[in-house]
Amino acid sequence: MKIGIVGAGMVGSSAGFALAIAGYANEIVFVDKNEALAVAQAEDISHAVPFMSATRVRAGGYADLAGAGIVVLSAGVGQRPGESRLELLGRNTAVIRSIVSEILAVVPDPILLVAANPVDIITHITASISGLPPHRVIGSGTILDTARFRSLLARHMEISPQSIPAFVIGEHGDSEVLAWSGAVAGSADLVSFAAQLGKPVTEEVRKAIDHDVRNAAYKIIEGKGATYYGIGAGIARIVRAITRDEGSVLSVSIQTAHVAGVDNVTLSLPRVVGARGVTADLLPDLDHEEFEALKRSARMLKDLSNSLGL
Repeated sequence: MKIGIVGAGMVGSSAGFALAIAGYANEIVFVDKNEALAVAQAEDISHAVPFMSATRVRAGGYADLAGAGIVVLSAGVGQRPGESRLELLGRNTAVIRSIVSEILAVVPDPILLVAANPVDIITHITASISGLPPHRVIGSGTILDTARFRSLLARHMEISPQSIPAFVIGEHGDSEVLAWSGAVAGSADLVSFAAQLGKPVTEEVRKAIDHDVRNAAYKIIEGKGATYYGIGAGIARIVRAITRDEGSVLSVSIQTAHVAGVDNVTLSLPRVVGARGVTADLLPDLDHEEFEALKRSARMLKDLSNSLGL
């Protein structure tokens, strides 16, 4: 499948690199208002491809996106140190609005994969202005937060993160919800499994992991200015699920008709992702506190999208 990436900055280029090295696309086309940057990223990644795959990587304009099955939207201004994802909203909304019409002029029925922050609101805006069915406008959502959650749990229990189907849901941001109640490892619930390993998940461990998941981006941004490898790999994972029609369960963000008592809100839940985009929504087992936290997250995102007049 041909994949377009609009925005050749660190997130877009990291996604392109991950896609090309893994061979998840036949062709990748970078589009950026800085043409020299798009060319440089395409050339650099092209020189890595012979070691791993046969993906064609090039730069172009919007017209070169014709025939793409998926277009990744990673354009936008970066997150500043200390800036919340929601504070990015005003600066990024105008950028996304100007891009969508250009894409749809040459690719009338793509799957749009949104990776610009604040991703839930930008995904909501993109779905609203594109007119595409909600299941074809997918935000990267909490796929990275989920990976961080699993990574930290795996580090604590000294097992592979692939063995821990635990999810972060709600907003990709400060109100996100770590779904501890539905977390499992192997064939047992997480708490039981950890205890059997002699690595109990105590309240202190839970608080430390919760803190580190929520603050991972800020820590990385403080150290090196931006986060990009993790989300680049996350985007590649979503693309793989689509191009291979896997029906994989991934925590991604789409416009959702109803969740936790809130209607028409864009947030992350575990969802089945395949060739047609999102085909089913799932709600993990939640205790009362987690459900109320999800409701608050959904309400906050709904109020914010309402304030935009969407």
